[in-house]
Amino acid sequence: MLGFLKRPVVMTTDINLNVVVLTGVGLLSRLWRLTYPRAVVFDEVYYGQYISFYMKRVFFLDDSGPPFGHMLLALGGYLGGFDGNFLWNRIGAEYSSNVPVWSLRLLPALAGALSVPMAYQIVSELHFSHCAAMGAALLMLIENALITQSRLMLLESVLIFFNLLAVLSFLKFSNSQKHSPFCLSWWFWLTLTGVACSCAVGIKYMGMFTYLLVLGVAAIHAWHLIGDQTLSNVGALQKQMGQGNLCMGVCVFCHLLARAVALLVIPAVLYVLFFYVHLILLYRSGPHDQIMSSAFQASLEGGLARVTQGQPLEVAFGSQVTLRSVSGKPLPCWLHSHQSTYPMIYENGRGSSHQQQVTCYPFKDVNNWWIVKDPGRHQLVVNSPLRPVRHGDIVQLVHGMTTRFLNTHDVAAPLTPHSQEVSCYIDYNISMPAQNLWRVEIVNRESDTDVWKTILSEVRFVHVNTSAVLKLSGAHLPDWGFRQLEVVGEKLPRSYHGSTAWNVEEHRYGKSQEQKERELELHSPTQVDISRNLSFMARFSELQWKMLTLRSDDSEHKYSSTPLEWVTLDTNIAYWLHPRTSAQIHLLGNVVIWASGSLATAAYALLFLWYLLRRRRHVCDLPEDAWQRWVLAGAVCAGGWAVNYLPFFLMEKTLFLYHYLPALTFQILLLPVVLQHINDHLCRSQLQRNLLSALVVAWCSSACLVSNALRPLTYGDKELSADELKALRWKDSWDILIRKN
Repeated sequence: MLGFLKRPVVMTTDINLNVVVLTGVGLLSRLWRLTYPRAVVFDEVYYGQYISFYMKRVFFLDDSGPPFGHMLLALGGYLGGFDGNFLWNRIGAEYSSNVPVWSLRLLPALAGALSVPMAYQIVSELHFSHCAAMGAALLMLIENALITQSRLMLLESVLIFFNLLAVLSFLKFSNSQKHSPFCLSWWFWLTLTGVACSCAVGIKYMGMFTYLLVLGVAAIHAWHLIGDQTLSNVGALQKQMGQGNLCMGVCVFCHLLARAVALLVIPAVLYVLFFYVHLILLYRSGPHDQIMSSAFQASLEGGLARVTQGQPLEVAFGSQVTLRSVSGKPLPCWLHSHQSTYPMIYENGRGSSHQQQVTCYPFKDVNNWWIVKDPGRHQLVVNSPLRPVRHGDIVQLVHGMTTRFLNTHDVAAPLTPHSQEVSCYIDYNISMPAQNLWRVEIVNRESDTDVWKTILSEVRFVHVNTSAVLKLSGAHLPDWGFRQLEVVGEKLPRSYHGSTAWNVEEHRYGKSQEQKERELELHSPTQVDISRNLSFMARFSELQWKMLTLRSDDSEHKYSSTPLEWVTLDTNIAYWLHPRTSAQIHLLGNVVIWASGSLATAAYALLFLWYLLRRRRHVCDLPEDAWQRWVLAGAVCAGGWAVNYLPFFLMEKTLFLYHYLPALTFQILLLPVVLQHINDHLCRSQLQRNLLSALVVAWCSSACLVSNALRPLTYGDKELSADELKALRWKDSWDILIRKN
C-alpha cells in the first residue's frame, strides 16, 4: 500500500529561457530608478487625486472609465502605507515623505515589463519562428514611449498588459482546442481570456476595442466549429451506430455554451464586481456628490445623508420640501425663488409679467424651500391625521420665505419664448388672475395610487390651466436673474425627460402657521429619524449611466493631438521638467519602430488583398496552413491595430499621443510577422534572403541607436540643452536640417 514511498517523487517541467531572460530584462528597463523623478509627472496629478479618495474612502466619479484601473493604482498606495494626505494640485510638485512613490508606480511598471515576454509568446502561438517572436519582444522592450508610460503612475501600460493577455490566452485556448478540448488547460485559457477582457474594459473603455476583437475571432472559430465533422472521436464512433448527429449536436452545444459563459457571462459579472468593490470602498460623501441623484447622495456617509437622515418618507399636505431637478444638467440645482422680479421689458423689447422670479439655483439656500399646500384649505401645516399626497392630486406650491404661489401663465419665458414664464404670483391689481394649481404626476410610480415619497419619487408638475409642465430649460439668466438657471412651463412636452422631473431632497412636516415662526423653522435642520438606502444595483445603474453620459470640459490642451499626428509621430508630450536643471521627460516614440510598424501594416493589407484576389481566381500562392496562419496573424495584429486606432477618428474628446499606444503594440507584433512572411514566401533566391537579412540587421541597429539616443528623454536623468532637445525630437531636427540646406 505504501509502495509509492520507495520511489522518489519526480516532477519535470519545461522552462523557456528566452521568456525568463526577456522578463528579467523587461523588469530591469521598467524598474530601474523607478522613484525618479520624485515629483508629480503629467497625469499623475489626475490619478493621484483618486488614489487619495480611495485611501480616505471618499466617493468620486471619473467619467473617463470604470474603476478597476484606479483600484489597482490605489492597491499600490495601500501596500505602500499611503494615507492619502497629499495635495495633487500641480504637475512638478515634489512628493512628500509620506507618499510611497515606488509602490504607486510599481504595478504599471510590472505590467509594462511583463508585456515584453507576452509579445514573444503571442507571436509563437501564431506559429511563427523563434526569431520573429524574439524580434517582437525586443521591439516592445526598447520602444521609448512604452518605457516612459510604464514607469509612471498611469494606466496605459496596465491596459496594454490585459489586452495582450486576452489575445495570448485565446490563442493558447485555440491551439489546445486542436489537441485536448475540455481538458484543464483548455478551461484555464478560455476562462482567463474572459477575465483578461473584463479587466481591460474595467481599466479604460478603450479595452472594449480589444474585447470586441477577441469576440470577433472567437465567433469565427465557433462558426467553423459548427461545421467540423471530426469534432469528437465519440461522435465518429456513434455515427456508425446511428447516433452520430445527436452526439455531435450535443458536443457542439457544449463548446458554444462554454465560450458564451467564459467570454460573455464572466466578463459581465466581473465588470459589475469592479463597481461593487468600488462602491463598498467609497462609502463617504465627497466633492462629486452633487453630480449624483439625491437618493445616491443620501446613501453616502456624511454630506446629504447627514442632512436627510431620518426625514419623513411620505410627502403630505403641509410638508416643507426642497425640489431638485432630476436631470442634473447643466448643473445640479433646486427650484428657487427670491424677492426680485422679472424686468418689465427685456433687452429685445419683449415684456414680462414683472412678477417674482422663479429659477433653479445650484446651491443650498433657504429660498429653495417650498410648502405643499392643499388648494381647499388655508393651513400651511401638516394636520392630524396626516394626509399624504398621491399621484394625480392637485396641489399649490407656496414659496416658504415669501409665501408667494408658484404660477405659470401665457407669457413668454425670458430666454425660451416658445415656453411659458414661471413666476411666483403677485397681485398687482391687473387683469392677470392667479394660475397656481399643479397636478402631481409620479413618473416612476408602480400604481396610480402611489404616495409621493421623499427622495425616491420622481414627479412632474403639470399646470392645471394650461397643461404646461414645469421644466428646467438649462439656460443661464442674465445679470438681472443673478446668472441662475431658467425654469419654464413646457407647453407641449414631447416625451418624458429628466429636465421635467423633480424629486424631494429635504423634507419636514410643517408645524408653524405664523410666517415668522415658519421662517425660523425653515432655517433649522430636519430632525426626524428614518433611514434611506439604495440597493447596489440601483447605485450601479446610476453611476454607470452618469459615467457614460457625463461630459467633462474637453477644451483644447497644449499637448493634445489628432490621430493622424500619431502615425507620423508629429507630436510629443512634455511630461516633466526638472525645476533647477534642464533634465526632462517626454512621451516620444522611437521613429524607426513607428515608421516600420506603419509600413508593415500597409504591406500586410496590400499582400492580403493580392492573395485574396488571386485565390478568387483559384491561384493559391500559399499552402493552406500558411494561408490560415497569415489570416490569423492579420486578424489579431492588423485587426488589433485597426480596432484600437480607427475609432478615435469618430471621437470628439481631447486626444493625446498615449491613446495610440495600445494600437502601436499590435503593430509591433505585426512587423516581424510580415518580415518572416517576406523571407519565407516572397524571396525566391538565397541572395534575396541574404539581402533582406542585411536590411533587417541594419534596421534593428538603427532602432537600438534611436532608442539609446532618446534615453535622456525616457528616464529624465540627464541635463539637456535646447539644441540637444531639438536634436532628439525628430521633427525639430528634420526642420533644422532643411533650413540649413
